[in-house]
Amino acid sequence: MEIPAINLKAILLVHWILTVWACLLSWLPASYVLGNFSVLAVGVWAIAQRDSIDAVLLFLIGLAVTILTDIVHFGIYYAAAELLYERSTRDLFRFSGGMAILSLLLKPVSCFFVYQMYRERGGEYNVNFGFPSISRNRDAYQSIDHNDQSGSSANPFGQAEDGKSGTRSY
Repeated sequence: MEIPAINLKAILLVHWILTVWACLLSWLPASYVLGNFSVLAVGVWAIAQRDSIDAVLLFLIGLAVTILTDIVHFGIYYAAAELLYERSTRDLFRFSGGMAILSLLLKPVSCFFVYQMYRERGGEYNVNFGFPSISRNRDAYQSIDHNDQSGSSANPFGQAEDGKSGTRSY
């Protein structure tokens, strides 16, 4: 089964609309707003530079991080905000909360499609963050089993053969 191609612009537009609707009522803290809109700004960068692997990777990481931060924000602020708003604004609060939750539910799906775009742009399956790693690739090593068969191999320490010490080249 082939995965359908979803445009990055469509993902960005859906999350932007849902985040704007989630912020209609100020029940979420500024960290929610700043976090989500900054990730969307990185998504705009990913759209602007079509060949950039880094932009798509940062957008993917940002979406994954905002999944966790959104869960924390909802857990802390939802119950208190539900008690705070009275009947006149309760419907607006439910709409705003519903759009925030819908955005949270769509983020894993968006992460999947953004990861597919990351691979299409040439990203690797394993993400390398630049940390040194130990590998078993021994192609770059030279074997010490072979001795160079030139004239210096018979006399490996560069000593003169007549017993006098000659000059050594280092």
